[in-house]
Amino acid sequence: MTPHTPPPGDRVPLTCEDIARHNERWIESQFQGMRPLRPARHMAIVACMDSRMPVYQLLGLDYGDAHIIRNAGGVVTDDVIRSLVLSQRAMGTRSIVLLHHTDCGLTKISEDTLRHDLEQATGLAPKFTFEAFRDPYASVRQSIRRLHLSPFLLCKDEILGYVYDVESGRLNQVRLDDETRS
Repeated sequence: MTPHTPPPGDRVPLTCEDIARHNERWIESQFQGMRPLRPARHMAIVACMDSRMPVYQLLGLDYGDAHIIRNAGGVVTDDVIRSLVLSQRAMGTRSIVLLHHTDCGLTKISEDTLRHDLEQATGLAPKFTFEAFRDPYASVRQSIRRLHLSPFLLCKDEILGYVYDVESGRLNQVRLDDETRS
């Protein structure tokens, strides 16, 4: 089995025809017309790319309510800050919500091993870091600190952090002053 072949029993990727058919059904049943460019709730959300996290539903949001920035782990990187700067300065968002989760894939990798394996496979060392972590609560606190330290963000008064429990569906709030919770 090649790395790109899904294991038996897994869903296969959608075809172009599948995507077009699903889009037509969505337009007919759910599309509500064009929304304003600026997020209605003046909110930006930084979340993990994990497919088990229904971000809009978790937070009780509708399309058009918030900017959603997703990456592996939901960690605050330079590119996330770049997106947040545009979100705040050009689109008027004010609050930031960080959304990490339990059972994250980044807790299961070794940064050094993955970097080494990539260098061995390609002959190049990646210029980026993977931001692997062990504790999603500590990772949220680190991301909150990174946001507070950025000189480029306009609004830092309303930065909320959460860890989504993938087993129970609960959101657990994370605060900087709660260093004991892990």
